[in-house]
Amino acid sequence: MPDLIAKSALAGHAPLVRAGTRLAECAAAPITSIAPYPGRAAQVDAALAPLGLSFPAPNGQSASGTARLLWAGRDMAFLIGAETPAALADHASLTDQTDGWAILGLSGPLAEAALMRPVPLDLRLAAFPVGRTARAPLNHMQAILTRTDDQAFEVMVFRSMARTAWAELTEALAVLEARAKLS
Repeated sequence: MPDLIAKSALAGHAPLVRAGTRLAECAAAPITSIAPYPGRAAQVDAALAPLGLSFPAPNGQSASGTARLLWAGRDMAFLIGAETPAALADHASLTDQTDGWAILGLSGPLAEAALMRPVPLDLRLAAFPVGRTARAPLNHMQAILTRTDDQAFEVMVFRSMARTAWAELTEALAVLEARAKLS
């Protein structure tokens, strides 16, 4: 019987730095999708209260310590970095998504410009403030984007698309770095 070794989606990819902007795979954390049953919003919030969280509004998030609840689409959010409270199972559909997603971190002075090349959203700080989350295409891939700081983003993509997302962001950073060197 062969020994199977668990690997991250971007195993072997060391963090990349271009013009002071860093692209790296983020540490794995439990990810659970939460889809409240109709009419159970109050019960879902009550079940999340021990974590210090509440169900987020569209394009938002709720965070407390290392636990975060990101809006992931209509009537759906992803609980990241915390175990799901047992009481939640009575009021929402829960699905373990941990192995289905890869999380990339993009931070530095070119993060915003690099991400706006393949994403058709205005990601400038005034339009997409810290804490904002959106589901949007990253070229041909679906992604969940979250601004984590003034010059930092978290990019979630399906695990099967992680290397493609890495290549797209690497190319965007290379182009921006070349332009900066010419000016």
